[in-house]
This record gives sequence, C-alpha cells and structure tokens, in this order.
Amino acid sequence: MCLGIPGQIIEITDEARKLAMVDVSGVHREINMACVVNDDHRLNDCIGDWVLVHVGFAMSRINEEEAALTLKVLEELGEAQEEIAAMRASGQM
Repeated sequence: MCLGIPGQIIEITDEARKLAMVDVSGVHREINMACVVNDDHRLNDCIGDWVLVHVGFAMSRINEEEAALTLKVLEELGEAQEEIAAMRASGQM
C-alpha cells in the first residue's frame, strides 16, 4: 500500500533541484520539495517543516500535531512500520 508518511525536513541538500533531507521516524531520506515550495514559502524556509512524504516527494506541509497524530494512527494500523522498513530496505537513508 502506498501512503503519505509524516517526516520533518532537516536540511536542504540541493537547492537547484529542490531536494531536501527528511527524517521519518529516524530514517533519513532525500526527497523532492517542488510540490510544497512557492514564492511565499521558499525552499530554505522549509527546514523544520513537517511534510507528508509519498514516493520521494513532499506532497503537502502539515503541522507537528497533525504529523504526530498521523504517525500514531499509522502505527496502530501497522502501516508506518511497513513503510519505514521499506525506506530502510531501499538503502536511501
């Protein structure tokens, strides 16, 4: 099952390509931020932001409370562990 999983942006890795490093429950992965940046919220403003990550893209920005609640629900459903394990297995940490 593909889903959006919450992660926090910890650094910008490639400004020209709009790439950033996200921390998803301790797993670090480079993702594309093109869908969540604009003139009002530039790439460098995203450090510390929480985003929903899906197939290597930040699909939307969310607040920390929503991120925590989403992770809790996913863990209860057993989905978060599956997705995090898949991220670890992909070697992109």
